[in-house]
This record gives sequence, C-alpha cells and structure tokens, in this order.
Amino acid sequence: MLKRSYLKSPDLLPIKESERKVTKLGYSFMWVGMVVVLATFAIGGAGVVSLPLPLVVLATIIGSLAIGLFITLTGDIGIEHGVSFPVYMRAPFGTIGTHIPSVVRGLAASMWFGINTYFGATAMNGILNILSGFDNWFVCFMIFAILQLVNTALGIKAVERFADLAAPVIILISVWMYSSLSDSAASQGRDIWSWVESPVTGAATFTAFLVVIFSNMGFWATLSADIPSISRFMKAPSNERNWFKRNRSALIGNLIALPITQAFMVLIGGISYIAVLNYDPVVALQEAASGFVLGVLLLMIVLAQWSTNIAANIVPAATIFSNVGGPKFPFWAGVLTAGVVGTIVQPWNLFDIIIPVLLFVGGILSAIVGILISDYYFIRKRRVNVPALYEDRGQFSYMKGINLAGFISWILGAVASYFVPNFSFLVGFGIGAICYYVLAKYWWFKKYEQAELSDPSDEKYLGMSVGRDWIIEEAEENIIEKSPTGTSFS
Repeated sequence: MLKRSYLKSPDLLPIKESERKVTKLGYSFMWVGMVVVLATFAIGGAGVVSLPLPLVVLATIIGSLAIGLFITLTGDIGIEHGVSFPVYMRAPFGTIGTHIPSVVRGLAASMWFGINTYFGATAMNGILNILSGFDNWFVCFMIFAILQLVNTALGIKAVERFADLAAPVIILISVWMYSSLSDSAASQGRDIWSWVESPVTGAATFTAFLVVIFSNMGFWATLSADIPSISRFMKAPSNERNWFKRNRSALIGNLIALPITQAFMVLIGGISYIAVLNYDPVVALQEAASGFVLGVLLLMIVLAQWSTNIAANIVPAATIFSNVGGPKFPFWAGVLTAGVVGTIVQPWNLFDIIIPVLLFVGGILSAIVGILISDYYFIRKRRVNVPALYEDRGQFSYMKGINLAGFISWILGAVASYFVPNFSFLVGFGIGAICYYVLAKYWWFKKYEQAELSDPSDEKYLGMSVGRDWIIEEAEENIIEKSPTGTSFS
C-alpha cells in the first residue's frame, strides 16, 4: 500500500482550470471589503496630523498602485501554476524551510484576524445596543469569530459569495459615512480639505508624504507575499502567454479596485480624525450620529471586517497551517487554528501593541516578496518544475530540506528593513531580491541542479500559458501530469 507523502495534503494540490471560480468582479469585490480595516483608517488619521487631506489621499493612491503591482506580480504564481504560497515557498526556501517564513505570515494573519474581529465586534455591539440595549462586546467577539470561521471553512466560493453580497452595501454605506463625518467636521469649524493638526513645511513635508506612501505599501506587504493562495482560484484564459491578458482580472482588482477603495477609506479615517480627533470611525460615528442612522453605519464596519478577514487573513493562514500539518491536517483545521491563535493573543488587551508589531512583521515579510519575485521571474523565468514541489526527495529538498540562499537573503532583508521602519518595504524587498538572485544563481543552484534551469522548456515547465493543469497524484512518488494536448503521462 502506497503511503501518502507529507507534502501532498489534498488542500494544497494545484488548482485545475475547471476548479477556478473567482471572477473579475468577485475579486474586485473582495478588495472593496478587505481595505476597510482599522489600520487603513489609522493611515488617514496619522496623515492629517502633518499633511492636508488631499496630499494624504494622493500619497495613498501612489502607494496603493505600487503595492498593487507587486501583488499582481506574485499573484501570477497562483494563476499560472495553481499553487499556493506555502507550496511555492518550497522552491526558494526548501521543502522543510518553507515552514519558518510561512508560519511567520500565518501567525501575523491570525493576529490580524483577531484585531479585525475585535474591531467588528465593537461595531456589532453598538448595533445590538441600539436595537435591544444589549451590551457585551466579548459575546459579540465570539459570535462574530465563529461566523467568519464557518464561512471560510465552506471554501473559496463561499468567500467570494459573501464579498459579492457585502461589497455593494459597503460602498453605499461608506458614502453615507463620508457625508456624516464631513458634516460633523464642519460643525467643529474644520475644513476637511485644508485642516492640519500640526503642519510641516519644506523637506519635512516630503518626508511625511513618503511615510504615507510606504505605510500603505507596508500594510499590504503580507498579502503581496501570500496572494498566490487566493489568486490560484481566479479564472484566467488558458493558452495565453501574454502576461497582461492572463492577469487581467488581477490587474483590475489590484490596480483599480484596491487604490480607489483604499484611498476612500484612508479619506474616511482622515475625516474621522478631523471631526473628533480619533481615526476610529466607530468612535467618530458614535459622536456624529445616533439611532437608526448610527446602526446602519456601524453595519458597514461589521460587513467589512467579515469580508476582510475571510479573504485576506483566514484563507492564507489556514492554507499555511494545513501545509505545516500535512495530509492529516485539512483546510478546515487550519481555519480553526487561525481562529484560536487570533483569540488567544487577546487583541482587546494588546490592541495598541499588536498593530505596530504586525506592521513591523510586514516589513520583514517584504524581503520574502523580493525573494519570490527574484526566484519566479528572474531566475526561473516563470518556469517551475511543479511536480518536484511535492516530492520528498526531489530537487527542492536541497540540504535536508533547506535552501540557505533563501534564508540568508531573508535575514539580510529583514534586518535592513528594521533600521528604516518608514521605508521598510522598499529596503526589505530590494535587499531580499538582489541577495537571493546572486546567492541562488551563482552559488546554491550550482550545488543543487534545477531542472527548469538546465532545460528551460516552456512546454515542460509552464502551466496555464500552455494550457496545462498540474495534476499530482496523492500516492507517494506517483505523479501524473496532463500535457498541453490534454493527455497524461507519469
């Protein structure tokens, strides 16, 4: 009887073209929900301390476009080959080494889940208090957490369906929220487009502008690393070698939906601070509105946290934990693990500490983004020996499952990013990418031969571009690959 390989968890096998269900609109709607989080509002609130709101919004658009491009670049891994983030990480880090950086991201995602659930629970508690006088945020936290976990455990289609439902409501209510907070600011005699708490001039203005740009980039560094876990479910044209056409859905979501919604929510965070000197819209709304109007506005916060968590935090974290646990640890168990971790960190007690820590982790993970792009585009040139990613003794086992080139580059990039917190994404990304390219190409891959480098064949090592579904049989060392013509061979 053949033993199932540790690397071949059913939930981590490549997604075939027929199984990809997320549409252009569905992916864009995911972004509408994902950006409505407290950290996004905080960027706006912090921005208007030293800059007028128009400059804060402009910097946000620039930063969002930049990080959207990075997200699209790494997302092609999932679109082209149907593999998730922790599975592809076996290439630059090794079949064992993948667990260390992956778990760092999984823990960060789980903690963000806890923070966003707490934020949503305070809004839910406010709604229930208006309707019935109920006032217990912890009960709301537990109920809200369970609803999100069940929704995610039902699969990616359930995630998309919720986004489709929530996004239009979020858009409508956010416009209403903008109007209410603007009126509140006006009643204080503050012009939202010119008011600044502590204006800066000269070089300090440029520095503050850059800080807003890189704050937006650093915040989404985590998702730009593990976006393949989501993008592998996106519909894409088969036999399409043009990168822009193949990634059309991702480009629309990442370069249109993300910048527009991110800028608008940063705008709301800025107006919240201008109105009541607090960027938390739940606090601002409770001062600016009451009764039914307040309840409806708070509903947007609840729906947005739900949409954000299931797509940006629980799916990536569950995929990572499933990868670590192996075949006996299915996706739903990873979902539960993410929920437990996000709860035991007690985000309600450590709220002011966790956000700076997680943004620091985002800087560390930017080096991983650089390593991924360097490995995928500049070294392998998008050709990947996907079956070997699932082999215990294949080319990615390296030195006892470790790729030292990846770890050395990650450490160098992470350490460098620590010393420049305001520009951590750019520095971590650049150093990680350059170091990995040099070490892998001229040292590590000289020691450990890579099939796609020795024989750079599109027909053998590309996926969707040549109409290939990578099909991995779950029995150990028995791999079936469907050729571009539709036939199979082993």
